[in-house]
Amino acid sequence: MGFNCGIVGLPNVGKSTLFNALTESAAADAQNYPFCTIEPNTGRVVVPDEILLKLAKTAGSQKIIPTQLEIVDIAGLVKGASAGEGLGNKFLGNILAVDAIIHVVRCFENDDIVHVNGKIDPLSDIETIETELMLADLESLDKQIKNLEKKARGLDKDAAKMLADAIEIKKGLESGIPARLQKFDATPFNLLTKKPVIYVCNVEEASAATGNKFSDSIKNKFSGASPVLVISSKIEMEISQIVDTEERNMFLTELGLKESGLSQVIRTGYETLGLQTFYTIGPKEAHAWTITRGMTAPQAAGKIHTDFEKGFIRAEIIAPDDYITLGSETAVKDAGKMRLVGRDYVMTEGDICHFLFNN
Repeated sequence: MGFNCGIVGLPNVGKSTLFNALTESAAADAQNYPFCTIEPNTGRVVVPDEILLKLAKTAGSQKIIPTQLEIVDIAGLVKGASAGEGLGNKFLGNILAVDAIIHVVRCFENDDIVHVNGKIDPLSDIETIETELMLADLESLDKQIKNLEKKARGLDKDAAKMLADAIEIKKGLESGIPARLQKFDATPFNLLTKKPVIYVCNVEEASAATGNKFSDSIKNKFSGASPVLVISSKIEMEISQIVDTEERNMFLTELGLKESGLSQVIRTGYETLGLQTFYTIGPKEAHAWTITRGMTAPQAAGKIHTDFEKGFIRAEIIAPDDYITLGSETAVKDAGKMRLVGRDYVMTEGDICHFLFNN
């Protein structure tokens, strides 16, 4: 598994249409009325990986196992969601379970599709969602602060430190600053606004390559703080129906697009969450694994099996270019290109690994 993200936004902004396109399925109901998505729809998509395919071909692997992106379509939030409006509490709970938030914002005009607030105002829409998430976090923090105060009175030093952080984070939230933009460590408090956010501007087809005044307003406000992508969910639906890769690329080129919305989301998600890939390659299978940047070899081994991390001895590391160029593990060894690394080795992008461990 790679990572998972939840698609959020106001009703009728194109969330479910985008979900359908990204997962190349019709699992979500994209009808034109609020709350049509009552249960979160979950889809998994294969992360495109040309290096994995080349490695598998070189090794003659019988099976290819790419990493995956899990996407959860969470029903539309509305003003008052933090107080339970429109099934809000349930949906806010769904957000806690994801690694990152894809916040879809309506950046197109269409009289046939009702806007829940009666007008197209992307910045106001974002503020509505962000406010509800912050209000939910404030309620959660209040409860946690009460518990921490009790522990701190019992001379629990860790609780006292957490209490001080919680109070400062609460002040920031009350000033309209989400937890992810504050300097205090909000990780222990499991807050909604700590989640990384990727803003997706859902534009009309004609603006997919250049954006429009609505998407520009979001870029001007949030670029530098959070990634901002411009995607047309209608075009993504068309792309999802094209099976042939070459035909897809031609279609994108004709529209002036360098990559699909799915590719943008995956690439941005990896960058935002600080993720990277390593491989295990052999004649039976070629397998891609997702880890966090900065992980050591034993930690990476633990992603395959906890016993690998516990009994870690060392790892044999091969660069993918060397493997593909020289044609086999044996050839890489003979050329002196294989490295033996220990427990302190920090994994780099694309490492091919063979872990040695004690049972």
